[in-house]
Amino acid sequence: MYNFEALNESDRLNMLSSVGIKTMDEIFDIIPSEAKMKELNLDDGADEILAQKNLKNISKMNNVQYLNFLGLGSRNRYVPSLINDIASRFEFLSCYTPYQAEISQGSLRSMYEFQSAICTIVNQDVSNASVYDGASACAEAILMAVRLSKKNKVFIYDDINPNYLEVIKTYLWANDIEIIIGKETNDLELAAQLYQTPNKYGELIDMPQKNAKELIISCVDLFALAMYEPPASDITVGDIQSFGIGMNFGGAYGGFVACRDAYKRQLPGRISGKTVDKNGKEAYCLTLQAREQHIRREKATSNICSNQALVAFCANLYIRKLGKTGFKNIAKKSYENAHLLAKKLQECGFEIKNKEFFDEFTLDVGNSEKFLEFMKEKNILAGVMLDKNNILVSVTELNDIDEINQYVDAACNLSLAKLAI
Repeated sequence: MYNFEALNESDRLNMLSSVGIKTMDEIFDIIPSEAKMKELNLDDGADEILAQKNLKNISKMNNVQYLNFLGLGSRNRYVPSLINDIASRFEFLSCYTPYQAEISQGSLRSMYEFQSAICTIVNQDVSNASVYDGASACAEAILMAVRLSKKNKVFIYDDINPNYLEVIKTYLWANDIEIIIGKETNDLELAAQLYQTPNKYGELIDMPQKNAKELIISCVDLFALAMYEPPASDITVGDIQSFGIGMNFGGAYGGFVACRDAYKRQLPGRISGKTVDKNGKEAYCLTLQAREQHIRREKATSNICSNQALVAFCANLYIRKLGKTGFKNIAKKSYENAHLLAKKLQECGFEIKNKEFFDEFTLDVGNSEKFLEFMKEKNILAGVMLDKNNILVSVTELNDIDEINQYVDAACNLSLAKLAI
């Protein structure tokens, strides 16, 4: 008869004996004693049922009912339920690199559609199949520009998302690339200029002037391009978190790098292409894949740019769900909500620092820390602190008139004079 008893102490002793030791601790004798923790101050173990009950009780202490006006690279937009329903199917959830095109047509087609949608929105010729996020897309675009121009000096405008800037510095520190950060280039001999629109203050920025020997890299908000003309830059980058990806405490997200056709062979990552098979049927394959995994090794366009296949798949589902009309409607609604909130706050004495903005704006609150703390007590996450006086307020299609009025009522009942103390 089959013995289906659980593992017991006798079984453990037999297993230890079979490898020539008597106790579990002997397994770790190879580790120097000075590297080991002498004592773990832990409570007694709990069974699974009790642990789940305890965790549920702890979770009840969380407040998840805040009104959300946070932004600066991560946006609270509506995620249609069909996205998670479809993306969580095992065919997509488990997909990685479609090395075998003949059994990966669905994944490859999704990549192709994602690339095509990005090119349409940003008005570029070619897009890759995604990178990790908007920050790494900026860094990859700089590396791309350096390879193309054969120069190693890059200018970055100082109003870029500060989180993006830190990632760029980390990416480039070992590549012998000089990064200059400022407000004006002063006619430097550059590989590229990188700017962001809207910038970290929510301000919409015109594309900077360039000389014939340098490239312009634009970091854009895809939803803003539903209402404004895409910049005519050489390389366009951005994040796709707004396209059907929840805020998720900061990730995982996805980014893209798009460019003019002449530069496509320097794109990082990979590109899915469409062709026809021997029977004349439509087929998809990896067209350009100059990554270290694809034998290029040190000649790869990037060594750390594996694409976000599942995130890009979700973004593609989101775009297909909305369609062109839905995409523009959400952008318009976000714009209207943001400008309505800004107007109401101005009417009760607050100063909006922006000349032109899409759906994020800089609000002078006198004392950022006190203001945000007060608003949080009112169950409102009112924005992201930029400095001691200013916050960035982000508004999306989810912040309806009721939420806007709650924000205004709470903010305008707060004494600005008191905040300034």
